[in-house]
Amino acid sequence: MKGKYTKELRLFAIFVILFLFFAIMSPDRFLTRNNIMTMLKQMPELGLLTIAIMLVILTKGNNLSNVATAILSSILSALVMAGLYDKGHGAVLSICVGLLAGFVSAMLCGVLNGIFVAYIGVASMLTTLASSTFFKGISMNITQGRAISGFPEQVYGLSRTYFVGIPILCWIYVICIVIVHIMLEHTRWGRTVYMLGCNMNATEYAGVKVKKELLKVYLLSAALSFVGGFLMISRYNSAKVDYGSSYLLQSLTASVLGGVDISGGNGSVIGAVIAVMILQVLSSGMNILNVNRFFTDIITGAILIFVLALNFVFHKINAKRITKQ
Repeated sequence: MKGKYTKELRLFAIFVILFLFFAIMSPDRFLTRNNIMTMLKQMPELGLLTIAIMLVILTKGNNLSNVATAILSSILSALVMAGLYDKGHGAVLSICVGLLAGFVSAMLCGVLNGIFVAYIGVASMLTTLASSTFFKGISMNITQGRAISGFPEQVYGLSRTYFVGIPILCWIYVICIVIVHIMLEHTRWGRTVYMLGCNMNATEYAGVKVKKELLKVYLLSAALSFVGGFLMISRYNSAKVDYGSSYLLQSLTASVLGGVDISGGNGSVIGAVIAVMILQVLSSGMNILNVNRFFTDIITGAILIFVLALNFVFHKINAKRITKQ
């Protein structure tokens, strides 16, 4: 266990150091219940989008449309919920149909990306960059840049609901983490995902239907983006094109920081989750200390470089050790 998750243990140590640093620097503000709960509410959105992009990176690809998918699906969910609720339909019906509309739209986004990448053979970065622009354009035309609101109060109430003292939003995030972790680490499909990233041709020769499995990855990525988008609706009590605009770069940063190999075939959900925790603590701590936002970006970049360098050094050490044996 320790050998398998060495990178994750190093990341967790960095998280603990940062947490203790901000706790010592500003205990009266950083350790307050309000700040802790705020972090727990904000983290799920970025976390889900990070896992969404991480899955695709594992296959030696990239998904630059994860945020655009989340935004489009959240806007369509909000429109349907608000429309039905305004016409006098019950809250439960409005929410259920709205969720279904958002989920279907996210799946269509995933299918579009998956078909172009897996079946047509277009590079994932080009495909998802184009689809991101396409999805954002649809969202902008639907809303004209305005916020969509007016849906049942239960949606906003979700972000204010707690279970054993922890926000429900965080529990939803944890459930998604557990599901994806089990899928990747303890199922045949998960092993296939890693194989796709290591050597797609060899995987195909082994009898795996590569195109079909790759499409599933994009569908799961889209599903996670949809959940992240819905959590944004709940937290903001509205849906808008601008929400989550900074999450694309942050989710990419968290994926790399979490130990996901850009060349595919290596990475874990646990690493990505810890990386998101680091970014959240860093953002909240710097904000409390009134540090300039641009300096926060410098610190984030420095931590990323440090972790990458550390992983590189340990990789070289382990390689030499194996060679001597």
